Amino acid sequence: MAPAADGGETQHGTRNKVARSILDHGPSTAADLAERLELTPAAVRRHLDALVAEGIAEPREQRVYGSRGRGRPAKVFALTDSGRDAFYQAYDQLAADAMRWIARSAGGGEAGEAAVAEFARARFAAQAERYREDVEAAEPHERARALAEALTADGYAATARSAPAPAVAGRAARPLGEQLCQHHCPVQHVAEQFPQLCEAETEVFSRLLGTHVQRLATIAHGDGVCTTFVPTPAPPAAQRPPARSGGAPPEDPVEEPEDRSTALQKNASPKNASPNASPENVASAVEAGRNPA
Repeated sequence: MAPAADGGETQHGTRNKVARSILDHGPSTAADLAERLELTPAAVRRHLDALVAEGIAEPREQRVYGSRGRGRPAKVFALTDSGRDAFYQAYDQLAADAMRWIARSAGGGEAGEAAVAEFARARFAAQAERYREDVEAAEPHERARALAEALTADGYAATARSAPAPAVAGRAARPLGEQLCQHHCPVQHVAEQFPQLCEAETEVFSRLLGTHVQRLATIAHGDGVCTTFVPTPAPPAAQRPPARSGGAPPEDPVEEPEDRSTALQKNASPKNASPNASPENVASAVEAGRNPA
């Protein structure tokens, strides 16, 4: 988004802040943006109208889960593909050419793909070392949030939020895990051609967090957000409910993280989702414990 002429730099700067806030926090209402940026709602709406006219943002109907009050849901604004592209650096072609050179130098074919995968692992391993201290210093249940903060500092606009398990009659819903969401991907265009980058990143997340994680969606594959499911750590054996007399299992057995991740993967798998299911629906299905179709 180039600076506007005719002394419009101030307006353009504020407009960029509005767009960046949507990128960092995901689809937002005008009221959310006004509070976040300390602007008047009228000013925010004016900038949103301009962003929509430029093809940078688009309005959507806000999804509401559970009971909804009277009236139409609030309108939210999300960035378009062009809006996301405005935040990318102009080194995509150079990076893609370098990856192709690595593949050719290794002989192409499977050997070339393996060489690209090795490079991707080395790249993300070096990146992970910058995150390790902050992640390992956090409590186990806070590590996904610590990783999200570290990713945000590197330009990934990441967030982490609880993904509750479906409610069961007579029993309080327990946190199933965390959704680690990356609203921005600096290597999106290269990852579209070389999925090894996404695979290596997922492996690094798993090692950093000390648990199996499940990638549910990626921007590189056309989804609106990169979403990774991080299961809640199982409590130590000493804290688990004791077995009932006769060796029967406890009434509320503790699920292992991988079991919960496997169940979630089935719930969000392509065969269970409708062809038009959006990445936001997939992410919401994690929260609501239901099929996004």
